[in-house]
Amino acid sequence: MESLWKLTYLLEPASLTLMSTAVFVTYASAARALDHGREMERNLDFSEASITLDRSQALMIPLASSCSLLLMFYLFSSFSQLVTAFTAVASGSALFFCLSPYVASLKTRLNLSDQFVFRCCSKSFTRTQALLLVFCISMVSAWLVSGHWVLNNILGISICITFVSHVRLPNIKICALLLVCLFVYDIFWVFFSEMFFGANVMVSVATQKASNPVHTVANTLSLPGLNLITKKLEMPVKLVFPRNLLGGIVPGSSAGDYMMLGLGDMAIPSMLLAFVLCFDHRKNKENDSSPFNGRKYVWHALAGYTVGLVTALAAGILSQSPQPALLYLVPSTLGPVMFLAWLRNELKEIWEGSKPVLNEKARLLEA
Repeated sequence: MESLWKLTYLLEPASLTLMSTAVFVTYASAARALDHGREMERNLDFSEASITLDRSQALMIPLASSCSLLLMFYLFSSFSQLVTAFTAVASGSALFFCLSPYVASLKTRLNLSDQFVFRCCSKSFTRTQALLLVFCISMVSAWLVSGHWVLNNILGISICITFVSHVRLPNIKICALLLVCLFVYDIFWVFFSEMFFGANVMVSVATQKASNPVHTVANTLSLPGLNLITKKLEMPVKLVFPRNLLGGIVPGSSAGDYMMLGLGDMAIPSMLLAFVLCFDHRKNKENDSSPFNGRKYVWHALAGYTVGLVTALAAGILSQSPQPALLYLVPSTLGPVMFLAWLRNELKEIWEGSKPVLNEKARLLEA
């Protein structure tokens, strides 16, 4: 009975905020991937073309992730400042990518003229894009100085959305292969890595902080305001929320503790959602009179993600130990999609996928 009472901690502000943010980011990533694909098809801007995974690439992702995990586990302290610098550039670019459509929409609504002002890295920037670039650089700079968890989350969400928009799955077959491999990957590194490496590798890497190169430079040059610059930084590779958010209380927590969820636990299910959202969009265009037109795969997958996430957090609270979120998220997202496709007699179609229909401009380009 006492164990069940602990589940009420899922209703604490930190838990509710984490869950609602993760669900929102998962759907937003899928929606942005759909919009980005349509933009690329419409404009034929192959300079930002998406990568569609094949079988070998899907198999390589868990292997490459394992190698990266071990590298970070053993050598992170040696090159953490380099990782921070690279992450700052990547997160700034991701934030620019995420905000660009909204800036463009606002410019169109206000009917603003927008002239090109400069060219950098083979890309031309308009006046509004230049202002957006300055804003993104300012956000990254603020994160480097303060290390605040809100800025960390904003940059992490941007990275997740950008990744899902540029890395695609062609069909459920490849998706299932990737998810099952990452399912095994997550379980091994959370539950069994301590047996082989003397410590929980996944938890160690997820909780370690990087040295701040801005603090190092400021300290070397004896610049004023050194005490305002954080020495260590949480990398924006996870969502973090203070356990005492809005006065909440979580067992075994202190003021400096955080609830966290890795970006992979949002990005990987988001890739499945992005695929089924594109599939829903294509089916709706092909047949508006379909009896299943209002029953979209994406909502079943999103509901499954929510259930899996709640289950993962509940398991963590009950066991008082880290849990591999993909252990719960993979069955809860892939299962409903596969079952629904079987009920609709669309399993073969969604399993093999289909080639995108090219517009007239694309046909002329290929010819």
